[in-house]
Amino acid sequence: MTSAAGRLSSLAAQFLPSPFASRKVEVYNNHQLSPTFFLPRAATIEPDAPAIYHVTANKKILRRSYQEFADRARGLAYYLRRHNYKRVGILCPNTPAFLEAIFGIAAAGAVNVGVNYRLQSVDITYIFEHAEVDSIIVDAEFAPLLNDFRTAHPEVKIIIDTDTDATEGQLSGPFDEAVLEGLKYDIETGSKGWADLEHTTPDENSLIALAYTSGTTARPKGVMFTHKGAYLAALANIVESGLNYHGSQRAHYLWTLPLFHAMGWTFPWSVTAVRGTHYCLRKIDYPEIWRLLKEEGITHMNSAPTVNTLLCNDPGAERLDIPVRVTVAASPPSAHLFKTMENLNLQPVHVYGLTETYGPITKGYHMQAWSQLPGDEKYAKMARQGHGFLTSMPARVIKTDVPADHIEDVEKNGKEIGEIVFYGNICAKGYYKDDEATRKLFAGGVLHTGDLAVMHEDGAIQILDRAKDIIISGGENISSVALESMLVTHPEILEAACVAVPDSHWGERPLAYVTCKKQGLRGEEVIEWARNQSNISRFMVPREVVIVDELPKTSTGKLKKNELREWAKKGQKGM
Repeated sequence: MTSAAGRLSSLAAQFLPSPFASRKVEVYNNHQLSPTFFLPRAATIEPDAPAIYHVTANKKILRRSYQEFADRARGLAYYLRRHNYKRVGILCPNTPAFLEAIFGIAAAGAVNVGVNYRLQSVDITYIFEHAEVDSIIVDAEFAPLLNDFRTAHPEVKIIIDTDTDATEGQLSGPFDEAVLEGLKYDIETGSKGWADLEHTTPDENSLIALAYTSGTTARPKGVMFTHKGAYLAALANIVESGLNYHGSQRAHYLWTLPLFHAMGWTFPWSVTAVRGTHYCLRKIDYPEIWRLLKEEGITHMNSAPTVNTLLCNDPGAERLDIPVRVTVAASPPSAHLFKTMENLNLQPVHVYGLTETYGPITKGYHMQAWSQLPGDEKYAKMARQGHGFLTSMPARVIKTDVPADHIEDVEKNGKEIGEIVFYGNICAKGYYKDDEATRKLFAGGVLHTGDLAVMHEDGAIQILDRAKDIIISGGENISSVALESMLVTHPEILEAACVAVPDSHWGERPLAYVTCKKQGLRGEEVIEWARNQSNISRFMVPREVVIVDELPKTSTGKLKKNELREWAKKGQKGM
């Protein structure tokens, strides 16, 4: 045994400074993570690789190499640094300027604020004021949306992009001039290039972007994206969408997903990391999409179910010679849609997520054994939301009938309904300047989605509905998602959306709004079909089906159920 003196000496040593405490420990096996690094890396490896293909606003085909892409982003970065701009708004469609800005803003040590150009001017003004931007890059077509903001904030620098094939001269604009000014400034200050920019970041937990929610039911919230979170989400998307596996050619990625939506689900960084070609698209144009799919060898694209539905039903639709991996998200797809897509060689990769999770955070993994399943059972499994991403922790479904701070998982039986929650590295930092909403988002230490789901025996999650969209009829819970998925199997129905309406006997009942592939279908025919020919449970059959020309959707393709409920209240028969 040790002596009493020895024990006292050992105890005292714990309160004395270590002889090594003053030594500086060098760390050689760590660097701060930022996806900005992917661009200068790509330009170093393959400077002449095709980076951007774009049909400009003046109808010219623009092609840029990775060297040109990196140089223009570098020029913008030095321009922003020279003028000390730290919070830069972006109001552009899917253009080269938007892509260049994503990298250039971060390289300058600034934060980007990409905003939906389909919003009303008052909402755009609110977002830019809330984000405290000191400069805005805006496409010339959408510059009028800033009129109110410019009147209220004349001190904020407005940089207009004309989106032409010219970089100098009459057809170029202020954005090109800013890029050239920055490149000259780099030369004047020693030609340090990317080495003197923040292609890595001093703090990987600092902000790289503020991504604003759609604000369909409340004021938009600024979701705080960090360098580390964006880096890890981008890496996951490379793997989960197969961006780095495409035979002998590089990835040809078509930008149908809006770049402003959760920073394009981090795909600007993902595609750049694999030195893929960005095919920019100013607007959704189905004949143009089919042209690019057929002529340019598109290998990947991301789009909401509604975009895929209309794409599959476009007159130009035909089975492609090479498969295109289509990452599908924004709202739960139907098994019927996936079957239709596969018949055209559009191979669905089903993911699920939120702006608060940098976009996708789960994937419906395809199992080889599913090919042996009877009928459409394979497609029903493919339409599940699946498992957590490679760089995330597993998705969870928790009980909703317990206190908010008590986290308890539902049974893995495919029956018990709970709320989907997440935790881990690709959950956003929180809401900018909104501590209360952030606390609510992370109540109990997990990120709450508000989406109701079940968890199957294999650990895959499957969304049933948003909590507010569940229809409770005569004590039965009716998933509007499930009902919509059933209705679109009708051969003449294109899209379907279902909401609850009051019922004196059952409390609530479902009301369906549908769009059709051609004119002539009547609501009564759909109800008759649902009762006698579909596999819809009797209690789910809507008593009324309204045929409309178009369903109201958000700019990212989600159904506006709140607007449909207003239609129903007013007895409105569509648009």
